[in-house]
Amino acid sequence: QLQLVESGGGLVQPGGSLRLSCAASGFTLDAYNIGWFRQAPGKEREGISFISSHDVGTYYADSVKGRFTISRDNAKNTVYLQMNSLKPEDTAVYYCAADAYYSGIEDHGYDSWGQGTQVTVSS
Repeated sequence: QLQLVESGGGLVQPGGSLRLSCAASGFTLDAYNIGWFRQAPGKEREGISFISSHDVGTYYADSVKGRFTISRDNAKNTVYLQMNSLKPEDTAVYYCAADAYYSGIEDHGYDSWGQGTQVTVSS
């Protein structure tokens, strides 16, 4: 059974950094497309980044481009989201998702989801 577990969230001041992890079990992450999503209170879930299987390509939404970096460590079967220059508007629950076929930022394209990790950016 495919399982994803996010970690690394927390409270950080504006301008700070966090690195989120998405650890996979039950499958080889490298063969899957991995997306990162976030959902702020009262807002719809937003796709912010993805990395294609075998690292063919990456994508970033305009809201995070230049500040966030997605990467993969195959030895640890983990995908990371490095978040720099964090802003209060980045506050949300962050989720990773995996799919063998879909590569994009539409949440309906992904079959497997983690439970989410809270990121709060506040002074």
